[in-house]
Formats: sequence, C-alpha cells, structure tokens
Amino acid sequence: MSIPDRSISNAPQSISADSSRLREIRRALIVVAHPDDVEAHCGGTVALLAAAGCVMHLVVCTSGEKGTSDREVTPADLADQREREQIEAATLLGIAATTFLRYPDGEVPTDGAFRGRIVRHIRTQQPDLVITHDPEFPWPAYTADRAVVAVTLDALYPDSRDHLFFPEQITQDGLQPHVTPEAWLIMSRIPDLYVDISPTLERKIDARLKHASQLSNPTALRQSFRARAAELGAPVGLAFAEALKLVRFA
Repeated sequence: MSIPDRSISNAPQSISADSSRLREIRRALIVVAHPDDVEAHCGGTVALLAAAGCVMHLVVCTSGEKGTSDREVTPADLADQREREQIEAATLLGIAATTFLRYPDGEVPTDGAFRGRIVRHIRTQQPDLVITHDPEFPWPAYTADRAVVAVTLDALYPDSRDHLFFPEQITQDGLQPHVTPEAWLIMSRIPDLYVDISPTLERKIDARLKHASQLSNPTALRQSFRARAAELGAPVGLAFAEALKLVRFA
C-alpha cells in the first residue's frame, strides 16, 4: 500500500448536504492543534456529519494558553477558559467527546510518545475518517500546527496499520491495527473536496462564537465567515462551502 502524493491534487469534487457519502462515514476522529480550529475551518462539515449519524471524537493537542493579547490573564486561566469554550462549541456541533492532550502551546513535540497517543486514539476509535491539518499550509503555520500534522499523518500511515508499531497497545491493551480509509485536511492550499455547508453555516458560526476569548467583534466574524464560505463555494457552484484536501489510504 502506498500513500498518495499530497502534492498532486485530485479532481475537484463536491459533497452535497444530503449526500449518501456523509451517511457512510459512521465514525470520525478529529485531531487539531488548538481550541477553535474545528469551528474556524471545518465546523460546517462536522455538523453535517453529526446530523448524518456519524460519531465523532475530537482530540485537541494544546489548550491554546498563549493565544491572547491580554496582559492580565495567566496561561493556566486562559487554558481553562479555552477548554470550556471548546467543549461548549463541540457539543453544539454534535461531537461526542473531546480530549485535551495539553501539550504546551508552541512546544508540541514530534516524538514517538506523541505518535503513540494518536495511534491509540485511532486504534480505539477505528474511524472511517480522520480530519486534521494539511502540512502544505497556505501561510506560515504555527509551530503547534506543524507538529500536530506531522505526528497525525505518521500515526495514520503506517503506524496505526502495522502491528509492530506500538505493539504493547495490541498485546497488552487488546487494541487492533486499523487502516483509516481517508483523511480530510483543513487549511489546505490545494483543496479538492468542497462540502456544501448551507444548512450548517449558522451553526458553525454560532460554535465559533463560543470561543469568547478569541473574539473581538461578533458581527464582523459572522460577516467574514459567511463571505469566506461563499467564496469557497463559488468555484464549484455551491452557495456556501468548506474546502478540504482529500487523502486516501485504502
């Protein structure tokens, strides 16, 4: 089995809000760097999957404790606030469970221990789909983003598939190797999968607004999110869309 070359774009395709393809995805794992990454970049898609009956688990690798210009707030207090905001937002989108790995923001490792934690989530959840960041960001990415995507893609292929990677998970914990059929990558500069989020755009925005610590002007955010969704949908004839990169592993 070989991994597709991520530098080669697939033919663009769109997924309608009532597509049978959404209903075929029964379990999904979402791995992101910060609270609010889901709501900002794939909240409409996640809400559609939830409405179609998909059980989703979210792994947030940092608590975003450095993401503020407020000189008075402490990292611990900000982390606590951002985790609470994320749980509220995830619940609104229909995500079943949220796990915080609590790596220091800006200091996320790319070591075997981190890969093992993501492999464990994959083998435990046995997902049909993983949603995570794209390594080919359209702008200079945060250190945490780069670390998370490197580890998650390695965990997807080949680590979670091959029994000799982290064998104690199998021999001691009873987990089984797993091949995730595909990944949808957010924040891509070469998207080829466009999801019609017309029915869930407002829910996406409402979920993003739960992140009050990262919000200065709710009205402006609502307007910008609607404009961005319209911009992404226009090339494929959708009123509102999110754009992702599709990578197949099976």
